[in-house]
Amino acid sequence: MADDSGLPSGLTADVKALIEMMARGGIDDLTLEAASVKLRLRVGRPAVVGVGAGGATHVVPAAVAAAEPSGVLVNAPMIGTYYRGPKPGDPFFVEVGDAIEVGQTIGIIEAMKIMNEIASESAGVVAEIIAVNGQPVEFGQPLLRLDPPADD
Repeated sequence: MADDSGLPSGLTADVKALIEMMARGGIDDLTLEAASVKLRLRVGRPAVVGVGAGGATHVVPAAVAAAEPSGVLVNAPMIGTYYRGPKPGDPFFVEVGDAIEVGQTIGIIEAMKIMNEIASESAGVVAEIIAVNGQPVEFGQPLLRLDPPADD
């Protein structure tokens, strides 16, 4: 049995609860599949719910607004494992608040057992470190966000 949204009974309230949880922060992208329902929620976009039983796809508007952060993103130029420092135990290349220049090393990506130093293509102040040390990154994935350089 479906409610007036076309979703199985009770699912609309569950979807709304998930959207509210995402609005409070901590989750940017969620995919859930169960029996005849596939659900994908993304912050700042409508939530799309596909119901397999009739092949119908319904759109539930998400009231989750993503604030676009200012600044420049430094993205991964390749896939591999991202490291913030030259080796375990050494200080990281950059920290939040550090001023960096074009060409300065901001991390290393290990790909096919080769350590590739990643240089910033922009100058600025590190506002946010997005990628997690020791975790895989994809091509084009943001590693960190820079604010414009401070005026002297």
